[in-house]
Parts: sequence; structure tokens; C-alpha cells
Amino acid sequence: MEITFIILLLLGIVAGILAGLFGLGGGILFTPILFIVFSDAGIENPVVLTIGSSLFCTFIAAAGSSIRQFRQQNFYWADGLKVGLLGTVGVTAGKWVITSEYYSQQVFAIFFSLLLIYVAYIFIRRGRQEKTAAFDDREPLKWRESLVTGGLGGFVAALAGIGGGGVMVPMLNLYYKKTFKKAVSVSSLAIVFISLSGWMQLTFTGSGGGMTSYSLGSVDFGAALPMAIGGLAGGFFGAMLNLKIDRKFLQFAFSVLALAMAAKLLSEVY
Repeated sequence: MEITFIILLLLGIVAGILAGLFGLGGGILFTPILFIVFSDAGIENPVVLTIGSSLFCTFIAAAGSSIRQFRQQNFYWADGLKVGLLGTVGVTAGKWVITSEYYSQQVFAIFFSLLLIYVAYIFIRRGRQEKTAAFDDREPLKWRESLVTGGLGGFVAALAGIGGGGVMVPMLNLYYKKTFKKAVSVSSLAIVFISLSGWMQLTFTGSGGGMTSYSLGSVDFGAALPMAIGGLAGGFFGAMLNLKIDRKFLQFAFSVLALAMAAKLLSEVY
């Protein structure tokens, strides 16, 4: 049990660093790791438990990342608040989907694998783009832009147990023409509200049959805690690196990792 705690803690640190670097909330790694852990523990149909526990981890990691962004004076509280609160609508809609009888392990694995492939493509594409210094971040997001960005981010968050940054960052950066730095900051704050809404709603869903005795509804706090602690620590470090390093190599490396995780996830159910 101690070895498992240490492994999950270290994996949480890695996921937290990615959260701070790319505004992804860490769920891109939290979800497949927890799914594999719960599956190996013999939990029958662990999809909703995985999503709820991953959203709890993502909430902690995103909070740490946003605090760091605030200290670095790269903080857009009004935009992040709008996107995050409107994102809770998408979370609620997504919760209805994942708790239906049609959202099986196979559907979850296919959906999340496609999401990983999409994120890998976006990161490779972003790494090839030139810098977006001409983008103007002084104009706040319109309510329609916030609703579309947050709604889609929240819906995907509920379906996959992630914060939704994999949708929101590319949308803000590539579609609404915000700089990558602002997109990461807005996404990180929005993820705090989106993931909080998700895991709190899921604590009232299910019977609490998790891997540990510290389970409530569809959130296993005992299994998620070491990853959340690691995610918090890694989130601070990742946000600090975000403004200091060239991300092209990291974006390519993460793309390779995302494709490997997609293959592993599919192998768990087929």
C-alpha cells in the first residue's frame, strides 16, 4: 500500500507539472492512471468512479496552478470566472450522459483515447506555429465566447474526468486569438470551478463502493489523495516553468505520451 501511495504521488507530481505548463488540469493523466488502478483492483465498471476521483485531483492541481499564475501577475480573474461558471452547465449535462446505461467502459475508453489523440495533434500543431505576439489580450472575453468555451470544456470534463483544458486552451488560443499565456491562465482558473462542480455532483452519485474506505458516492478520496497532493506540488512548479522555457520539445514529448496512454487505455478494455 505504501508503494502504491508513493507511485501515485510521483505520477501526480508529473501530472501537476503538465497542468501548470499547458493548462490541462492534469486530468489527461489522472484519468487513465486511476482507471487502470481501479480496474486492476477488480472494481466492476469503474468509469464513473474514475471520473469523479480524477476531477477531485484536477481541482487540487488547477487551484495550485491558478495561485501560481496570480503570483506571476498572469491572471485574468474575470474571464476565468465567466468561463468556469458557465462551464458548470456543461458539467451537469455531461454527468447525465456518464450515469446513463449507455456510457460503458468501452465507450469511455474509445472517447478518452480519441481525446488523447486530439490533444496530441493540437500540441504538435501548436509547436509548429509561430509566436502569437500580435494577439491582443486587453479585450475581455465576450459572454458568448465564454459560454461556448466553458460549456464545451465542462461537457468534456464530465465525460472524461479532466478539467477541460484540452478543449479550452486550443479554442481560446487558435479560435478566439488569445495568446497562449492568457489561454493557459484563463483555462486554469476555469478548471477550478468546472472540476469542483463535477466531483461535488458525483459525490451524490453511486454507492461509495471505491477501492478504499474513504469513498463517497463516485469519488474515492483515499485513492485520489496522493495524486492530488502530487498534482498540487507539480502545479506550482509547472506554472513557474510556463513563462521561462521553450515548450516545443515538451509539446512533442507530451504528444508521444498521449498516444501511448491512448493505446494503453484501449488495451485495458479490449
